[in-house]
Amino acid sequence: MNQNIVLLFATRTLRLFGYGFLSVVLALYLSESGFSDILMGVLFSLTLFGDAGISLLLTTTADRFGRKKTLIIGALLMMAAGAVFVLTSNPLLLILAAIVGVISPSGNEIGPFLPVEQAMLSQLVTNERRTGLFAWYNLSGSLATAVGALIGGFLATQLQRSGVSPLDSYRIILCGYAGIGGLLAAVFACLTTECEAFPSSPAASSPHRFGLHKSRGVVTKLSLLFSLDAFAGGFVLQSFMAYWFHVRFNADEAMLGSIFFGANLLAGVSALLAVPLAKKIGLIRTMVFTHLPSNMLLILVPLMPTFTLAISMLLLRFSISQMDVPTRQAYTMAVVAPDERSAAAGITGIARSIGASLAPSIAGALLSVSVGSPFIIAGGLKIVYDLILFRNFKASKVADEI
Repeated sequence: MNQNIVLLFATRTLRLFGYGFLSVVLALYLSESGFSDILMGVLFSLTLFGDAGISLLLTTTADRFGRKKTLIIGALLMMAAGAVFVLTSNPLLLILAAIVGVISPSGNEIGPFLPVEQAMLSQLVTNERRTGLFAWYNLSGSLATAVGALIGGFLATQLQRSGVSPLDSYRIILCGYAGIGGLLAAVFACLTTECEAFPSSPAASSPHRFGLHKSRGVVTKLSLLFSLDAFAGGFVLQSFMAYWFHVRFNADEAMLGSIFFGANLLAGVSALLAVPLAKKIGLIRTMVFTHLPSNMLLILVPLMPTFTLAISMLLLRFSISQMDVPTRQAYTMAVVAPDERSAAAGITGIARSIGASLAPSIAGALLSVSVGSPFIIAGGLKIVYDLILFRNFKASKVADEI
């Protein structure tokens, strides 16, 4: 296999391990540091809003500035944010670090990494292999998030049982997160020039707004829809869900880690199942027909009277929830020119970050009033997204839909 593909899978695995490692305890750390539910929501919103700004700057210039250099900068921002969270509990400094740095409250991708890596991978494989490669790429991330969540929750519990205070146990995990950022930068430095962009034509090599030319229309439509989906997802960030299970059912950190280990494991496997389904019914239909039932299950989670039933609904939801991810990524890469891929992935990713940034503040306020309502709102909005996406793109055909 191409050395660069191996390195990109390694960075995806390492990064998502760090995100999962932190996500189980992040809300608990903020709560222990004196953050109210509302202030916690504000911080998560500003984290995602800051991510949108940093990603806009980095991804829309990555193909000209250098993809490798862009990824190294992102890794250093991840390390810096983790270091600030370790060194202080001051709300203003934490909010500033969350805005400028890279902190993932969802356990999912954040920062410039995913768009640039997608563009690199699309360049390194043929069109026919793209969806399958993205499925394995997403599986590696989901497995890493799962293991990270399991180890993060277990480590926090064991440290507290050995006499370490909850706040200090969370800081130890944040030290690990910062260290992962530094290691990422070192691995990114090993990528070769084969990953860098090349213009598809003399016309396409001229400057264009936000790195796009002929694909601006379709990227705009997709960005608006992806923003709606992410806005809905912002109500149920993994950190919020961990906090909800802790408040609602008194689940400890080790239990929370186990829950999200299973959830992310199922999510990763579901991404692989999307590949044969997409070959039969197409990318758009796979995205919609698997996403709809997963959102119905999400609505059911807070309506369950017992911990076991609530977990069952959540795990069922995760078993099909990620089948739209590799298909969405493959579709976006297929409908734009090769030299637009970093920008297209970046802009649609930024749209998701902006959409997601608006929801946590609302969700934090809702947690103080009606603990289960974020799940219901998220599921309902995601269903609206599915229906609009299907209506607007069901007739679309791209090269990958074979």
